[in-house]
Amino acid sequence: MRSFTYERPSTPAEAAAAVTRTPEAKFIAGGTNLLDLMKLQIETPAHLVDVNGLGLDRIEATPEGGLRIGALVRNTDLAADARVRKDYGVLSRALLAGASGQLRNKATTAGNLLQRTRCPYFYDTAQACNKRQPGTGCSALDGVSRQLAVIGGSDACIATHPGDMAVAMRVLDATVETVDAQGTARKIPIAEFHRLPGDEPEIDTTLKTGELITAVTLPRPVAGTHIYRKVRDRASYAYALVSVAAILGKDGTGHVAFGGVAHKPWRVEAAEADLPRGAKAVTDTVFAGAKPTHENAYKLKLAERTLGAALNQARA
Repeated sequence: MRSFTYERPSTPAEAAAAVTRTPEAKFIAGGTNLLDLMKLQIETPAHLVDVNGLGLDRIEATPEGGLRIGALVRNTDLAADARVRKDYGVLSRALLAGASGQLRNKATTAGNLLQRTRCPYFYDTAQACNKRQPGTGCSALDGVSRQLAVIGGSDACIATHPGDMAVAMRVLDATVETVDAQGTARKIPIAEFHRLPGDEPEIDTTLKTGELITAVTLPRPVAGTHIYRKVRDRASYAYALVSVAAILGKDGTGHVAFGGVAHKPWRVEAAEADLPRGAKAVTDTVFAGAKPTHENAYKLKLAERTLGAALNQARA
């Protein structure tokens, strides 16, 4: 690990200003992803700005009837909150499907949204990776791609977003709240927060330099059965091959988002009208533009079957 400097600001705007004015600076909270990347010298920040003392660790009701989740709320606390379990069950289930109890005790809401891909070529510094080192190429295109994206990728990158929480946030239509160095607040719909790789796969989100996440807001609860189904290689501590976050009525109507298939949580709202017709009708539309490799084409059928299982669960 390379040497770095460190500071602890007292307000969100101060934190944003510190990262804005300092080249190669990074925010740090739980550190469950960043510290691993620093040890591997994939991330080499010259300066760390510790945001743990900013008081962004509360879950509060909003005047609109939703919930405002502070950026520093730990995954364990969010999953266990009585309001989340009662009204946003898909979020609680998604959080509990991720990582391990020890990591959930440290991982934060904002950090979970910002975690970087687990593509093996991103982690192997001996391999070409446009996300890690822009312009070097994508080894995954002709390499081992079983766990990688089947849709939304590009000639520069086929990595996937590894998280579970973001998929649930997407089906809930959450909003990400931020502040910049001038203290200006911004609200970003979760659908616009993560970006596709295009020609700049090193850029994961639409955040500006120094912009700090302060909270994630959930709208009023949506009625229906809240389901999160995650298919993975082992029962715990594994990333999704395919996941489905769904809010479904007994008649099959509802909302659905997919994880493990793209550079961002994947949702096509237009396909949700076909939910009463069954999983295949939905996934045919959701994955209409899919470009799988020969190793991960199985994900298309797996997504259909996983959604089918969710529909059967809702009907029951």
